Amino acid sequence: MPNTLEARVAGALTNIRNPRVDNDVISAGMIQDLTVGDDGRVSFTLLLGREDPATMVREARTAVREVEGVTEVKVKVMEPGGPAGEPQSQAKAQPGSVPPPPQPTELPNLGHILAVSSGKGGVGKSTVASNLAVSLARQGLSVGLMDGDVYGPNIPRMFGVTGQPRVEGQRIIPLEAHGVKLMSLGLMIERDAPAIWRGPIIVKILQQFLRDVDWGQLDYFLVDLPPGTGDAQLSLVQTVQVRGALIITTPQEVAIGDGLRGAKMFEKVNVPVLGIIENMSFFLTPTGERISIFSSGGGQKLADELGVPLLGQIPLQAGMTDLADAGTPIVVGEPESPAAKAIEAIVQEVRKKVGGGKSVKLPIVG
Repeated sequence: MPNTLEARVAGALTNIRNPRVDNDVISAGMIQDLTVGDDGRVSFTLLLGREDPATMVREARTAVREVEGVTEVKVKVMEPGGPAGEPQSQAKAQPGSVPPPPQPTELPNLGHILAVSSGKGGVGKSTVASNLAVSLARQGLSVGLMDGDVYGPNIPRMFGVTGQPRVEGQRIIPLEAHGVKLMSLGLMIERDAPAIWRGPIIVKILQQFLRDVDWGQLDYFLVDLPPGTGDAQLSLVQTVQVRGALIITTPQEVAIGDGLRGAKMFEKVNVPVLGIIENMSFFLTPTGERISIFSSGGGQKLADELGVPLLGQIPLQAGMTDLADAGTPIVVGEPESPAAKAIEAIVQEVRKKVGGGKSVKLPIVG
């Protein structure tokens, strides 16, 4: 992965623990101004209190120096709160305290940033996110899709793309398929490589995807988040201004409960929930009969509880999974199918709520 050196350096620092606070130096807010150059030069500030072991300076320097690709390490030691033979830190965070969350910034070139989220796995979130992005692109909009699920990056498979993105002028060039610009950790690592990473590394990866990728000028930027409410979700909303969240659920009660918790998380961080999308709502037989395989009414119930609209219901459809595995979203492979039409209707509802961007209906290219 281009410049994953920063992630590896952050990972090495999480292995250095401060016994006084029983926490690693990054989580304890002791590392500031971490800079990793393309030439392998690393510099950072270590906030070291009077009661902290002085050996931590050597441990941190050694840990970073041993990271493959690092050519030089510079450590600036500062005492938080006042000088003690070292320069005074300008940081307000104290070792062992929780640093204040960063304020999200505007990235106007990304257009409307939408988080696609679910409270639990297995609800078809990535499939829905992929088809929403392609449907927007089919309407002539400039669309980017970022795979924020670092533990299970499925977007490359669903778009049928492989190979690492190239780098031009220290910027990562996203791959493109079905008119959508794509970036995923799945393009950077081997398919069977396990992602065993802690929070700080996840944060670094997502920030890199947002800021170091040459997305160009977009109308819509969708982020396919991992299930639940963890580091990826918080990192996104603390890094950029998210226009709104789309919550994917299935009709059954367990999915609704998890979806409610996920939606409440966005409300707590001042990101509006634009609406609920109910996936696998029913099976439509060839004769037009609806069969509710996974119960019914759950999406509407969740929407009512949150006071947001049910943006649409996507039916189960034979062959949809096969198309996804082959890298062909349903809105391209079978544009006249009930599922594809439901997705297009949802996109129209999203656009009404968000607005912006041109609209030119493009012909379907299989």
